[in-house]
Amino acid sequence: MQKITPFLWFDTQAEQAAGFYVTLFPNSQITGTSRYGEAGPGQPGSVMTVTFRLDGQEFVALNGGPEFKFTPALSFFVDCADQAEVDRLWSALTDGGQEVQCGWLTDRFGLSWQIVPSGLTEVLNGPDPAGAQRAMQAMLQMKKLDIGALRRAYAGG
Repeated sequence: MQKITPFLWFDTQAEQAAGFYVTLFPNSQITGTSRYGEAGPGQPGSVMTVTFRLDGQEFVALNGGPEFKFTPALSFFVDCADQAEVDRLWSALTDGGQEVQCGWLTDRFGLSWQIVPSGLTEVLNGPDPAGAQRAMQAMLQMKKLDIGALRRAYAGG
Protein backbone atom coordinates (compact mmCIF):
# COMPACT_ATOMS: atom_id res chain seq x y z
CA MET A 1 0.00 0.00 0.00
CA GLN A 2 1.22 3.51 -0.77
CA LYS A 3 2.14 5.76 2.16
CA ILE A 4 -0.82 8.16 1.78
CA THR A 5 -4.14 6.80 0.53
CA PRO A 6 -7.32 8.85 0.04
CA PHE A 7 -10.06 7.38 2.25
CA LEU A 8 -13.56 8.30 1.10
CA TRP A 9 -16.60 8.15 3.39
CA PHE A 10 -19.86 7.23 1.69
CA ASP A 11 -23.25 6.57 3.23
CA THR A 12 -23.98 3.22 1.51
CA GLN A 13 -22.61 3.72 -2.03
CA ALA A 14 -18.91 2.81 -1.63
CA GLU A 15 -19.10 -0.29 -3.82
CA GLN A 16 -21.21 1.43 -6.48
CA ALA A 17 -18.91 4.48 -6.56
CA ALA A 18 -15.69 2.44 -6.75
CA GLY A 19 -17.18 0.28 -9.49
CA PHE A 20 -18.10 3.38 -11.48
CA TYR A 21 -14.76 5.15 -10.99
CA VAL A 22 -12.67 2.17 -12.16
CA THR A 23 -14.52 2.21 -15.50
CA LEU A 24 -13.32 5.77 -16.19
CA PHE A 25 -9.54 5.48 -15.95
CA PRO A 26 -6.95 3.11 -17.44
CA ASN A 27 -4.91 0.93 -15.06
CA SER A 28 -7.85 0.82 -12.61
CA GLN A 29 -9.47 -1.99 -10.67
CA ILE A 30 -11.22 -3.02 -7.49
CA THR A 31 -8.54 -4.66 -5.34
CA GLY A 32 -10.55 -5.76 -2.31
CA THR A 33 -13.81 -5.67 -0.40
CA SER A 34 -14.42 -6.14 3.31
CA ARG A 35 -17.77 -6.72 4.96
CA TYR A 36 -19.31 -5.83 8.29
CA GLY A 37 -19.52 -8.66 10.81
CA GLU A 38 -21.94 -9.30 13.63
CA ALA A 39 -20.29 -6.55 15.72
CA GLY A 40 -21.46 -3.90 13.20
CA PRO A 41 -21.96 -1.05 13.06
CA GLY A 42 -23.23 -1.85 9.55
CA GLN A 43 -25.64 -4.60 8.61
CA PRO A 44 -23.79 -7.95 8.94
CA GLY A 45 -22.56 -9.04 5.52
CA SER A 46 -22.94 -5.60 3.95
CA VAL A 47 -19.93 -3.91 2.35
CA MET A 48 -17.78 -2.01 4.83
CA THR A 49 -14.83 -0.98 2.63
CA VAL A 50 -13.78 -1.23 -0.97
CA THR A 51 -10.15 -0.78 -1.95
CA PHE A 52 -9.53 0.25 -5.51
CA ARG A 53 -6.96 1.74 -7.83
CA LEU A 54 -7.53 4.60 -10.30
CA ASP A 55 -4.75 4.90 -12.86
CA GLY A 56 -2.33 3.45 -10.30
CA GLN A 57 -3.49 5.61 -7.35
CA GLU A 58 -4.89 3.60 -4.44
CA PHE A 59 -8.12 4.58 -2.66
CA VAL A 60 -10.32 3.18 0.08
CA ALA A 61 -14.08 3.76 0.14
CA LEU A 62 -16.05 3.22 3.35
CA ASN A 63 -19.76 2.73 3.84
CA GLY A 64 -19.79 4.73 7.06
CA GLY A 65 -23.35 6.00 7.17
CA PRO A 66 -24.97 9.38 6.61
CA GLU A 67 -23.04 11.36 9.24
CA PHE A 68 -20.53 12.94 6.86
CA LYS A 69 -20.90 14.39 3.35
CA PHE A 70 -18.36 15.40 0.74
CA THR A 71 -17.76 19.11 0.14
CA PRO A 72 -15.90 20.95 -2.63
CA ALA A 73 -13.18 21.63 -0.04
CA LEU A 74 -11.78 18.29 -1.25
CA SER A 75 -11.62 17.51 -4.95
CA PHE A 76 -9.73 15.28 -7.32
CA PHE A 77 -7.76 17.10 -10.03
CA VAL A 78 -7.53 15.12 -13.27
CA ASP A 79 -4.91 16.27 -15.79
CA CYS A 80 -6.45 15.29 -19.14
CA ALA A 81 -4.23 14.64 -22.15
CA ASP A 82 -6.60 16.32 -24.60
CA GLN A 83 -10.07 17.75 -25.10
CA ALA A 84 -11.47 14.31 -25.97
CA GLU A 85 -10.50 13.03 -22.52
CA VAL A 86 -12.01 16.15 -20.90
CA ASP A 87 -15.24 15.58 -22.82
CA ARG A 88 -15.42 11.85 -21.97
CA LEU A 89 -14.78 12.29 -18.25
CA TRP A 90 -17.02 15.34 -18.00
CA SER A 91 -19.91 13.49 -19.61
CA ALA A 92 -19.50 10.42 -17.39
CA LEU A 93 -18.97 12.27 -14.12
CA THR A 94 -21.78 14.80 -14.60
CA ASP A 95 -24.29 12.04 -15.44
CA GLY A 96 -26.44 12.27 -12.33
CA GLY A 97 -24.11 14.92 -10.94
CA GLN A 98 -23.79 18.66 -11.36
CA GLU A 99 -21.64 20.96 -13.47
CA VAL A 100 -20.08 23.70 -11.37
CA GLN A 101 -17.61 26.19 -12.90
CA CYS A 102 -14.06 26.42 -14.28
CA GLY A 103 -13.70 22.67 -14.83
CA TRP A 104 -15.23 21.67 -11.49
CA LEU A 105 -18.11 19.24 -11.12
CA THR A 106 -19.81 17.18 -8.46
CA ASP A 107 -20.52 13.57 -9.39
CA ARG A 108 -23.65 11.60 -8.50
CA PHE A 109 -22.04 10.50 -5.22
CA GLY A 110 -21.29 14.08 -4.13
CA LEU A 111 -17.54 13.94 -4.78
CA SER A 112 -15.94 17.00 -6.43
CA TRP A 113 -13.64 16.69 -9.42
CA GLN A 114 -11.59 19.15 -11.46
CA ILE A 115 -11.40 17.97 -15.07
CA VAL A 116 -8.56 19.97 -16.56
CA PRO A 117 -7.00 19.85 -20.04
CA SER A 118 -3.24 19.79 -20.36
CA GLY A 119 -2.21 23.20 -21.58
CA LEU A 120 -4.32 25.15 -19.10
CA THR A 121 -1.25 26.30 -17.17
CA GLU A 122 0.35 27.50 -20.41
CA VAL A 123 -2.52 29.86 -21.17
CA LEU A 124 -3.11 31.04 -17.61
CA ASN A 125 0.58 31.60 -16.84
CA GLY A 126 2.01 32.24 -20.30
CA PRO A 127 4.55 34.95 -21.07
CA ASP A 128 1.86 37.33 -22.41
CA PRO A 129 0.10 38.84 -19.34
CA ALA A 130 -2.73 40.27 -21.45
CA GLY A 131 -3.26 36.88 -23.10
CA ALA A 132 -3.27 35.18 -19.70
CA GLN A 133 -5.89 37.67 -18.52
CA ARG A 134 -8.06 36.98 -21.57
CA ALA A 135 -7.73 33.23 -21.00
CA MET A 136 -8.68 33.66 -17.34
CA GLN A 137 -11.74 35.71 -18.27
CA ALA A 138 -12.76 33.06 -20.80
CA MET A 139 -12.29 30.28 -18.24
CA LEU A 140 -14.46 32.08 -15.71
CA GLN A 141 -17.34 31.89 -18.19
CA MET A 142 -16.99 28.13 -18.66
CA LYS A 143 -18.25 25.13 -16.80
CA LYS A 144 -16.50 22.38 -18.81
CA LEU A 145 -13.11 23.69 -19.91
CA ASP A 146 -12.46 24.00 -23.64
CA ILE A 147 -8.71 24.20 -24.27
CA GLY A 148 -9.21 25.35 -27.87
CA ALA A 149 -11.33 28.31 -26.78
CA LEU A 150 -8.86 29.13 -24.01
CA ARG A 151 -5.95 29.10 -26.47
CA ARG A 152 -7.91 31.35 -28.84
CA ALA A 153 -8.64 33.76 -25.99
CA TYR A 154 -4.96 33.80 -25.03
CA ALA A 155 -3.99 34.54 -28.64
CA GLY A 156 -6.47 37.40 -28.75
CA GLY A 157 -9.12 35.74 -30.89
